[in-house]
Amino acid sequence: MLRTTSLAASGGGLITHVTGGDYTLVIVVAVVGLLALGVAGFLVREVLAASEGSDKMQEIAKAVQEGASAYLTRQFRTLGVFAVIVFFVLLVLPADSTNVRWGRSLFFLLGAGFSALTGYIGMSLAVRGNVRVAAAAHSEGSQRALRIAFRTGGVAGMFTVGLGLFGASLVVMIYNEHAPQVLEGFGFGAALLAM
Repeated sequence: MLRTTSLAASGGGLITHVTGGDYTLVIVVAVVGLLALGVAGFLVREVLAASEGSDKMQEIAKAVQEGASAYLTRQFRTLGVFAVIVFFVLLVLPADSTNVRWGRSLFFLLGAGFSALTGYIGMSLAVRGNVRVAAAAHSEGSQRALRIAFRTGGVAGMFTVGLGLFGASLVVMIYNEHAPQVLEGFGFGAALLAM
């Protein structure tokens, strides 16, 4: 159970200060996020080490990769414009201080960037993993193919969890009692590309 010191805010809300042992827990959460990213990196290396199969399989995989890349480029371009607009909207919306407004807006962009990175890595590895799963199923059997497929899917999950935990703990470490307001921006940005 977290031990925090709480004070009633002038607006009737609750301000929570994270101190001492609780601050240590926030650091532990950040480290867990970084460990999840390390696991994701390990899984990526394992997936990419698998055989890509025959020349024909690689040719088809390359076409799929080009299509996926074109899709992501278009999606990111469109959402980038939207993200810039939302950045300025969040900047002018009321908050406890100018510092909190800037934090909310900047962490919105960080959340959107984390979401974009997760989407890019997930899509990129998925199309690269598909050909490796097919090659493994053809030459090594279903058990090896399932192992590669599971690891391919696990990467996006590990990146989502790792970046989410790291980003949220960073907000709490920097903004402490104002973290809930800044987390609104971070969470909205992180969910932006999932919509």
